[in-house]
Amino acid sequence: MSQHDSHQWTDAFPWSLSYRWGHSALTADFDLSGETPRLLRVRRPDDPAPGPKETKAATSPPLVDLVLLGDGTGWARPRFTGTAIGARLKYRAHHSTCDPGPGNSAAEHGDSADGSAGGSADRVRWHRLAFELHDSATGLTTFVEYASPDGISVLRSRVRLRNDGSGSVTVRSLGSLLLGGLPSPDDLSVLRARNDWLAECRWYTEPLRNSVPDVNHEVHGGTGHAAARLAGRGSWPTDGHLAMGALQHRTDDRCWLWQIESASSWVWEAGESAGQTYLALGGPTHDEHRWRQVLPPGAEFTTEWAALALGARFDGALAALTSYRRVVRRPHPDHTRLPVIFNDYMNTLMGDPTTEKLLPLIDAAAEAGAEYFCVDAGWYDDAESGEAGRSGQSGEGGGSPGGWWDSVGAWLPSVRRFPGDRGIRGVLDRIRERGMVPGLWLEPEVVGVRSPLAAGLPAEAFLRHEDGTRVTEQGRHQLDLTHPAARAHLDGTVDRLVDEWGVGYLKLDYNITTSAPAHLAHSRAWLAWLSSVLDRHPGLVIENCASGGMRMDGASLAVAQLQSTSDQQDPLRCPPIAASAPTAVPPEQGAVWAYPQPSCTDEEIAFTLGSALLGRVHLSGHLDRMTERQLGLVRDALDAYKAIRGDLRTALPFWPLGLPGWSDDWVALGLRPPVPDAGPVYVTVWRRGGDTARCFTPPGGGAGDVRVEVLHPRATTATARWHGAELRVSLPEAPSVVLLRLTPVRS
Repeated sequence: MSQHDSHQWTDAFPWSLSYRWGHSALTADFDLSGETPRLLRVRRPDDPAPGPKETKAATSPPLVDLVLLGDGTGWARPRFTGTAIGARLKYRAHHSTCDPGPGNSAAEHGDSADGSAGGSADRVRWHRLAFELHDSATGLTTFVEYASPDGISVLRSRVRLRNDGSGSVTVRSLGSLLLGGLPSPDDLSVLRARNDWLAECRWYTEPLRNSVPDVNHEVHGGTGHAAARLAGRGSWPTDGHLAMGALQHRTDDRCWLWQIESASSWVWEAGESAGQTYLALGGPTHDEHRWRQVLPPGAEFTTEWAALALGARFDGALAALTSYRRVVRRPHPDHTRLPVIFNDYMNTLMGDPTTEKLLPLIDAAAEAGAEYFCVDAGWYDDAESGEAGRSGQSGEGGGSPGGWWDSVGAWLPSVRRFPGDRGIRGVLDRIRERGMVPGLWLEPEVVGVRSPLAAGLPAEAFLRHEDGTRVTEQGRHQLDLTHPAARAHLDGTVDRLVDEWGVGYLKLDYNITTSAPAHLAHSRAWLAWLSSVLDRHPGLVIENCASGGMRMDGASLAVAQLQSTSDQQDPLRCPPIAASAPTAVPPEQGAVWAYPQPSCTDEEIAFTLGSALLGRVHLSGHLDRMTERQLGLVRDALDAYKAIRGDLRTALPFWPLGLPGWSDDWVALGLRPPVPDAGPVYVTVWRRGGDTARCFTPPGGGAGDVRVEVLHPRATTATARWHGAELRVSLPEAPSVVLLRLTPVRS
């Protein structure tokens, strides 16, 4: 049993049987007095006591709502709540356990036989609770599964359906988490994050009442239709918005922050029921995404996981979610080593690599201190121009058919680009000789329409629309990784690159997007395939990229070691992205470009390098054309990063000046130790204009003295001084950046 498992009558829920489950950091209260169980509340021990409107058991939704073909929604518009079937699901049983299992998305979908995919599985206990419900009309048995890592205020939830009836049923929607009993919309603000190509992680907030107007429910005798609703569509799950959201109480510190862990389509909504707020997380659905799932007798379907983090304001909830993300991801040495990666693409070779161009870059990158060297797109291109097939970045955010763009798929090296007996393997040899690990860019899920593989692979190996038409986007077909021929093709490709060529790093890009209804099954097979690759090649490092951050979802982050956060090529527009990226990805997984150029001033070199120092440095730029003094500036920045990276892998992010706006003059990102005062606090501050000085109070700032050190740049006009409980930063020049280390001075 979990620490707080109990059946009890409580004053908070009069005349009801309340069941409390959880651990020291989180508890969940359920009402078991009726035939349909209800999740009443999820809270932290130090949360304020709920008000009267937050304790109405009768108004809380059931544990799960679903829509079947032929049963309708139960409302005048499509919603996750109040469906025709939700209230019919009757309680059968529940059970709880506490074990050291991983809680990892890939592992718990059955992709790892030994459960080894879970991060820190030997240190973190998982509290688990499952309810079994049944609908006698259809024969559906529903298992609502909750999980929470011990000591972390995060609740994870998913729903499993099993058809125990005699006939087939067709599911149109099924949520992963349904929670009522939240404060009135009058008391809440809703936060969302726009996530567009070149402009990722742009959080914004507004009163929930803007989306959920007060229509006087008592007069109308029902609940209105309005809700704050957001959906991600297609195979770029974070194109448009992150698969996240938050509710922030407007008068106390409570914050509810969530992520939907899907590499495919998703939807969430926050609405009102009898004066309270409900939250529904899930997807895909038939109405939003043309998705449906047919379940013959005996068949099962399981939703993606959704995770709800609780904390004191946004920073506190995000700290809990960051700790959770580290627990559920696949363990890998990269998460502790945090090596510096040089990639030849960004503002440098731009998809036109050759032996002649790469060799001096390799030497310069090694001299600067890079530890991995990735040859980006174009290494397979035998056409006359490496630019012919693309118009964007290695996130290739566009590209036009022609050149190699619509002929890729075989992933064989160009003879023209890499002449000689060793070809591209000679370049990889040089990378190893200079003490770095070689890497290659790959876009494995696509096959160009002009590639021989388009006809050589079975038709069933490609994703198809409902009418059987093959998915084709921008001159490329989309492989379907549920088919063994597609997996065998990719297995052969990766095994050749790793086993025969000695590649130790793969940047896996994805530059088309499709909303085909079958994509959910492919995305699950894709993540299972990635896990199988890492099972065979445990030292391989995989970067997840989709035109930058268009597939920056929790499910992908649990498998891949690194996540591309943007394709932004303008260093002046990088600060708000780099500062906000830790909302979506732990700092040690978030790849941030730094591309100094020989044409840059010293201040410009420092600025672009400084944006990456609290993430994962993805170095680029024509280092081979720099003067020794300029290369020394790069080396100094990387030395500063290497001196602090051991702290970054456990640090928790915060935002001293608030989450940045896209055009803010001042932007700041901080990383603090998981235990207050247990280590230094790091803060990067950017100034792009405005006043020359700003003041703020970092977490834990008190009356004690704090030592302030400037770690980057080594030579700067910036000053930072501690005054009482406040840090004053002066940046006389704009644009400029400074990385600070704050260490409490113990008496």
